[in-house]
Amino acid sequence: MSRVALITGASRGIGAAAARVLAGRGFRVVVNYRASAAEAQEVVGAITAAGGEAVPIRADVTAADDVSAMSDEIGQRWGGVDVLVHNALIPFAVTSFAELTWEQLGGKLEQELHAAFLVTKAVVPKMLSSGYGRLIYLTTGLSRRPRDGMITLGTAKAALDQFVRFVALELAPRGITANLVAPATVDETRVTEQLTPEQMRALGAAAPMGRLVTPDEVAKTVAFLASDDSGFTTGHYIPVNGGLAMD
Repeated sequence: MSRVALITGASRGIGAAAARVLAGRGFRVVVNYRASAAEAQEVVGAITAAGGEAVPIRADVTAADDVSAMSDEIGQRWGGVDVLVHNALIPFAVTSFAELTWEQLGGKLEQELHAAFLVTKAVVPKMLSSGYGRLIYLTTGLSRRPRDGMITLGTAKAALDQFVRFVALELAPRGITANLVAPATVDETRVTEQLTPEQMRALGAAAPMGRLVTPDEVAKTVAFLASDDSGFTTGHYIPVNGGLAMD
């Protein structure tokens, strides 16, 4: 029987690409969305047209009742989640420290960790019972290398990174891996839609490969971590940045 992958924030961008790639590799895919029902249905339609299995499920991943209901629906339909790809973008303020308020920073921290906590708590029990699981979280290089204006996102993702390491440590003996994927600026996403052509060119030129990362390139890294081939890889932070930052 095919493994089940839940991708949060999968109506477009990295999430949609991950859903398509995983479905193409035989996973049954849950396309989670919060408000973009039509876009989520398009992703599902593309997957089913290509011979895959997918279902859209609406849930706000920062709301406990929504996450619980989504988990119950997946359990009833397909028996639970084998692979979690936590990609949902939690909104954040772009601001300097001088203009930063605690509501902006504390709000982003609380929502980022609350969402990761809720979805992880929802999927891990089934993984523990089966002795198998893949937990994959989208993060950012800003959690390690600050950039002007990105204090809320970078700080919240740094907290997420450490949360994932503790989860990886605890669950490793039970056959469950937990890893972080850290793309540089990704083309064709909500973030890049807010940038000017000049900003896009500058960001692409900064990478040794001379361009931005594509959603499919991130999705293929996610697919490796979702596969059996990654069984001895856990607790890791994996950049997808074309050589922009070499650790």
